[in-house]
Amino acid sequence: MKVKKYTAPTMPEAMKVVRQDLGQSAVILNSREQRTRGFLGLFRKKYIEVFAAVDPNPGIEPQTNRIKRPIKETFEVRQPVNNARESNDDILKEIKALKTQLNQQETKKTMLPLPIQNIHSQLENQELNHSVINEVVPILLEQYYSKHNDDPQSLMTYVKHYFLTKLKDDNAFSKHDSKARWIYLLGATGVGKTTTIAKLAASSSIASGKRIAFITLDTYRIAAIDQLKTYAKILNVPVEVAYNLQDFEKAKEKFKDYDIVFIDSAGRNYLKDEYINRIQDFVTFGENEEIYCVLSLTSKQKDLDQIFQRFSKLNIDRVIFTKADETSQFGTIYNLWKKYKFKISYITFGQSVPDDIQEATPELIADLIVGEKEW
Repeated sequence: MKVKKYTAPTMPEAMKVVRQDLGQSAVILNSREQRTRGFLGLFRKKYIEVFAAVDPNPGIEPQTNRIKRPIKETFEVRQPVNNARESNDDILKEIKALKTQLNQQETKKTMLPLPIQNIHSQLENQELNHSVINEVVPILLEQYYSKHNDDPQSLMTYVKHYFLTKLKDDNAFSKHDSKARWIYLLGATGVGKTTTIAKLAASSSIASGKRIAFITLDTYRIAAIDQLKTYAKILNVPVEVAYNLQDFEKAKEKFKDYDIVFIDSAGRNYLKDEYINRIQDFVTFGENEEIYCVLSLTSKQKDLDQIFQRFSKLNIDRVIFTKADETSQFGTIYNLWKKYKFKISYITFGQSVPDDIQEATPELIADLIVGEKEW
């Protein structure tokens, strides 16, 4: 394989030289517009810098009769390698140099080999940030050119391995701490906090035999209180409604001997400081408390980013992602985790209690991103 850099005044001229030098099977890996230094910063001329590659083909000798290049004086071309077959070490060195170029600017999808273009599109459809995609693409290019791997399924295994490695290395997941007795769920209106509390509570009560209770702070929506009372009746557990801090302290005193108490917070607009400050009145952030931020996967990433950024002021580092069954795009999970490094605890995917909830794992998140898991 040859990976070479070319410069020319225009893209058509660069393409012409690439074809003359590497043949019709050459692939453009990357291109960008540059400027000469000029004189004292003036008279700077534009030129195109192109990285191109060609697949190895030992059966064909390099071309010896080159077409004379009429624009020879206006650009530089690296001389072709005499040998048709390069060593693996040389290939890896060139690939590493190409990685550096790719990391310096956003990879142009149309310049990639077709199998990698398709994977690039799939990762875009998952709404992964381009900075993440640009970390994955060089890995695929190395496989494609140095290992001659153009099988889409095989290439996708390297994508999955990339996410698995990142998530495992950074200890991105956290299960319920058995020492925690007071479990708070915080989140905006409509993200599914109450249903998620019921799922967690049912698992603790039925599967683990814990003695549980409910406290709701969501007194702004009558439907939320009724919903939690319904779940409490089904599970045969007590529930208290706290309209203010005094009510909350009484409820905590009442349930002090229970194994786990689940606390449903009010669903409000947490972009406002007053609601964040109100939470601080109720939460002591002690060792026996566990606090989750609940985020809906049907929301826009920008909105989720703003919400978690607000909650991060409370030193919350555990997240539950809900409504996974209502979307096919899961890149947001990785994007937010990469930015904030919180612990991903659970994924919920339906209304069935207690079935539609699953502990998050690196394998689950990686499967969702590469499309191997769906509900």
